[in-house]
Amino acid sequence: MAGKQDVERGENCDGVEIRAPLIAAPKEEKHSKKDDRCMVYLSTFVAVCGSYAFGSCAGYSSPTQFAIREDVNLSLAEYSLFGSILTFGAMIGAITSGKIADYIGRKGAMIVSSGFCTAGWLSIYFAESALLLDIGRLATGYGMGVFSYVVPVFIAEISPKDLRGALTTINQLMVCTGVSVSFIIGTLLAWRTLALVGIVPCAVLLVGLSIIPESPRWLAKQGKQKEFESSLHRLRGKDADVSAEAAEIQDYIETLERLPKAKLLDLFQKRYLRSVTIGVGLMVCQQFGGINGVCFYTSSIFESAGFPADLGTIIYAILQVIITALGAAFIDRAGRKPLLVISGSGLVLGCLLTGSSFFVKEYGIAPGAAPALAVSGILVYIGAFSAGMGAVPWVVMSEIFPINIKGVAGSLATLVNWFGAWACSYTFNFLMSWSSYGTFILYGSVNALAIVFVIKVVPETKGRTLEQIQAAINSS
Repeated sequence: MAGKQDVERGENCDGVEIRAPLIAAPKEEKHSKKDDRCMVYLSTFVAVCGSYAFGSCAGYSSPTQFAIREDVNLSLAEYSLFGSILTFGAMIGAITSGKIADYIGRKGAMIVSSGFCTAGWLSIYFAESALLLDIGRLATGYGMGVFSYVVPVFIAEISPKDLRGALTTINQLMVCTGVSVSFIIGTLLAWRTLALVGIVPCAVLLVGLSIIPESPRWLAKQGKQKEFESSLHRLRGKDADVSAEAAEIQDYIETLERLPKAKLLDLFQKRYLRSVTIGVGLMVCQQFGGINGVCFYTSSIFESAGFPADLGTIIYAILQVIITALGAAFIDRAGRKPLLVISGSGLVLGCLLTGSSFFVKEYGIAPGAAPALAVSGILVYIGAFSAGMGAVPWVVMSEIFPINIKGVAGSLATLVNWFGAWACSYTFNFLMSWSSYGTFILYGSVNALAIVFVIKVVPETKGRTLEQIQAAINSS
């Protein structure tokens, strides 16, 4: 490394020293602002087409339930299997996503994911029986599982440090947009037509991937020196001086290459334990705070509380897109931890308001206030989730894992996320039958614990390179 760069040092238990330079000198920082970032923005746009495809898959089943059941003659149990098998496909995708992204690259993984989603949508379009519907839904779920890992990782690896948070957050914004658009146009289009619409973002992604560069960090890890330098130059501009950034990436990867190839059990070794705890812990906080129960059953929550379900759901869809967009704008200014803490506090408040609506209705204390409390609580909840807890865990997950364990560790974190999504959505109706207000008190308690976890365990990663973040976590 250059002599003018100070070094933050830490050693793992193999005695291999991990080094990360401090923030670049002012001269380099000034020059970085002159970089041509058009390719970074284009690459991000192409990648988040996968996020939009993810949202389209997730939002498909809600507006099409009645039409599919009638046309294909499905029972409620058969349609429930069709809806829920998506999460099983996503879990399989999560397990394999890291390995795929490591072996064939980030672009290759997105191509595989697009292929599965396209095949799944075609299977749904041509389905005349439950079997083809389920196969198609399983395939789109697999594609979702891969997209949920590889898109934020790819964006984090191509982005300059001052844009990384905002660009990675666009992943969640496009997921929300895909869900909302599917819900709205699903009320206007036939269910087979809506399946064909789901292919559009996959097609845009496949065309775009032929234009944009591969992740320079993955190329460096593969020893493809010429491709690595070419990719970095394309992303930073042909006139940009990338020597310092290239040297930092190469130095860090060379250090990591001396470490053994990580397997699943290796993640629980001391040198990786903090990264894994942060990544997996944030996914637990995100999912077990109740988001998928609230998301999947918003209409029934509003109906139970006495508020018009259609109006409430439309407000919900619009609000989540707006707040997620605002979160993307502020993440690199406010930082990751403040957004997570504010988001967690809002989630607690939303749970308390919604729980109170069911409490006053059940005990007849002030039944007229129940609808207002319910809609206020749900909107505060989804607004708070969209502001931080929805997107930031994916941003942090894409930042904290060293590249030699990123595949297996990212797969574990994504698998935990999808397992939590399934567990929360599956148990929601049982919990509501047990106690409607108690359900939201339980979710509120989980979100309160999430705030403590963020304050005590999660590091601030704003304004630091991936190599600096990972070395600091390793050394501590």
